[in-house]
Amino acid sequence: MLCTVRQAAECHPPVGRGTGKRVMTAKEKKTQLDDRTRMTELFAVALPPLLAKYAVDAEKVTNLLQLPQFFDLEIYTTGRLEKHLESLLRQIREIVEKHTDTEVLEACSKTYHALCNEEFTIFNRVDIARSQLLDELVDKFNRLLEDFLQEGEDADEDDAYQVLSTLKRITAFHNAHDLSGWDLFTSNFKLLNTGIENGDMPEQIVIHSLQCTHYVILWHLAKSSEGGSRKDDLVTLRKQMRAFCMMCQRYLTNVNTAVKEQAFTILCDLLLIFSHQMVSGGREHLEPLVYSPEDSLQSELLSFILNHVFIDQDEDTNSTDGQQDDEAVKIEALHKRRNLLAAYCKLIIYCVVEMKTGADIFKQYMRYYNDYGDIIKETMSKTRQIDKIQCAKTLILSLQQLFNEMLSELGHGFDRSSSSFCGIKELARRFSLTFGLDQVKTRDAIAMLHKDGIEFAFKDPSPQGEGGPPLNLAFLDILSEFSSKLMRQDKRTVHMYLERFMTFQMALQREDCWLPLISYRNSLQAGGDDDTMSVMSGYSSRGSSIRSKKTKPPAATAGTSAAKRKLPEEESSTSEVWQQSMPTPVMLPSPHLTSTAMRDPKRSRDDSFMGVYPLPHDQQQPHQHPQHHQQTPQHHQTPMDYNSQVTWMLAQRQQEEARQQQERAMNYAKLRTNLQHAIRRGTGLMEEDEEPIVEDVMMSSEGRMDDLNEGMDFDTMDIDLPPSKNRRERSELKPDYFDPASIMDESITRVNHLTPCMPKGLRSYLDPQPTTGAMSPAAPQRPQRPQPLLVFSLAP
Repeated sequence: MLCTVRQAAECHPPVGRGTGKRVMTAKEKKTQLDDRTRMTELFAVALPPLLAKYAVDAEKVTNLLQLPQFFDLEIYTTGRLEKHLESLLRQIREIVEKHTDTEVLEACSKTYHALCNEEFTIFNRVDIARSQLLDELVDKFNRLLEDFLQEGEDADEDDAYQVLSTLKRITAFHNAHDLSGWDLFTSNFKLLNTGIENGDMPEQIVIHSLQCTHYVILWHLAKSSEGGSRKDDLVTLRKQMRAFCMMCQRYLTNVNTAVKEQAFTILCDLLLIFSHQMVSGGREHLEPLVYSPEDSLQSELLSFILNHVFIDQDEDTNSTDGQQDDEAVKIEALHKRRNLLAAYCKLIIYCVVEMKTGADIFKQYMRYYNDYGDIIKETMSKTRQIDKIQCAKTLILSLQQLFNEMLSELGHGFDRSSSSFCGIKELARRFSLTFGLDQVKTRDAIAMLHKDGIEFAFKDPSPQGEGGPPLNLAFLDILSEFSSKLMRQDKRTVHMYLERFMTFQMALQREDCWLPLISYRNSLQAGGDDDTMSVMSGYSSRGSSIRSKKTKPPAATAGTSAAKRKLPEEESSTSEVWQQSMPTPVMLPSPHLTSTAMRDPKRSRDDSFMGVYPLPHDQQQPHQHPQHHQQTPQHHQTPMDYNSQVTWMLAQRQQEEARQQQERAMNYAKLRTNLQHAIRRGTGLMEEDEEPIVEDVMMSSEGRMDDLNEGMDFDTMDIDLPPSKNRRERSELKPDYFDPASIMDESITRVNHLTPCMPKGLRSYLDPQPTTGAMSPAAPQRPQRPQPLLVFSLAP
């Protein structure tokens, strides 16, 4: 019958019987109004006798009491049905006095709320009846409570039942009606304080008293939010709110689980309502009411979640009377725990509590995936929208906590193939997937994540003494799951940051205990050198094809021609030595050049690397190419100290620059012609990642070399995220978080001019201009685009 009345009044079929809301025609609207009028005339007369007949049946009474919500209340006046209204109010009053069931009492409260509509003339009559009922309930509660508190431990069950039943009625009405005029805060706070001091207050009395006090605070806040409230009212509300929060915090340690859950839920709601966001929307006058929880309160809330939510089904103590095996009881308990977790996750999302507390929540993602996986994943997504960097810090903190727990259980000599370690690594993989595919948006967060992970891996020394791996070195294996989220240029920067924590001996280790470091470095180097390697390989391949099709350029001297003829062999032999003797690069890899203007394009960059760190005789491969022994004898010299290495490298660099400058001055015109010919034939030199080739060719004149050196500051110690090699990524780059200036050793000679700046001008080639003028040395030049110097220290 209730469903039929609702369908007639709202023109919406019951759930599952229709297609949902739709636009009604004028005829259907007129039919709806007529049906509602006839339904009101019928049930206004029939409802009071029905309530009297089924007054003791809670289920039927609950349905019947919902009918006035669909009435056309004007009919009571126009149809002269006031006496039936009086009969209805009398029946509702009797039902309130007979029943203590929460659903019945809430139905009565909603009916009074529907009838107390100021738009209709029946408002005064209904308001008087409601006020009389509430006066009697509040007076009875105050009288019973006073007697109950005086009796103390001698109070019998009948007195407790009378207090509970009256309190339940008041709480049900306070949910929908403003009872601020009855001062319920004082009596309820006294009851709660007595329960804390004595510890023997009945469970249901405490629960309903907490709920009633919560309604008092909310109604007081609703009146203050409307504006026009006095300053004294705000001060009173502030005192009541903070005192009640402290009371709820004290009840978090109660013995009874239901009481603790009620206190936790109310406390989460209050902290969220009175957070810093309550002043938004033009409500700056509520600024004195903002409340931020203290660290002790945040710790207790987190402890409650960990002890009452993240538990197994068998550990749940909410089920009683031997019903632990009942599936319905388990589902109900799980639903309750999900609500508790959702309430706390809201505090994390809206930054009411520190976001780092979410680490204890996020680390449970895999273990309780079926129960709370959707809630935890949604929390991670929301927190990332608010603060990407702080969310990344929280994720890496959760992995660190799990790693420390594993070390405490298994010890530092654990097996990396164990289920615990694999579980942490799988969790890291799941975390990395949540960052999505847009590397630009998450660039800063991923960089900060790697920074914190590297610091954690090298934080504690080796338990085996000097020479052993750091205690947390295996964490790098977990951190490698996030390497794929790094941009290519960021991988190089992170790799440089990693080397700040390494020694030269670490880079040479190949034992199993050092495999996490090796694998993590390889993950950073995979794709990290694509820009530079593509430039070098592309130039070598295209240069060889051009040389095969064109005549040889005129040689200035015989020595220069001989050197040119030997370059391809040197490159192949050097590459062979690199692959054979150094399967994994040692501590300082070759510098990543942002331009090849001052470097021989056909010369492998491995030579400079091997010159800095020459290998001992016992580490040389016995089957190296004999020609390489003749051309690069410095690889077989005895190791030198750092200052000697720097001096040698600077001398080699000066000689190389002089030779390159002479060679480019002679071959500038020829190479420019070859480039123009290659571009016209579509050989692909206009690829985005090969712009440095063009810049290299365009910089050979002596005047441009002077422009290059002009304004260079060799004392700079800043390391930024290197710019991208293609046009598409240039505008999207941001500065990184790795600042090496804090640990640079000033006593060590700094080599900060290994990588030259980009030249001044000569960028007009990249503009969409005709080919004729773009390749000419006299073409218009754009201002210099500054490029960061790649600065690093040779200190271990």
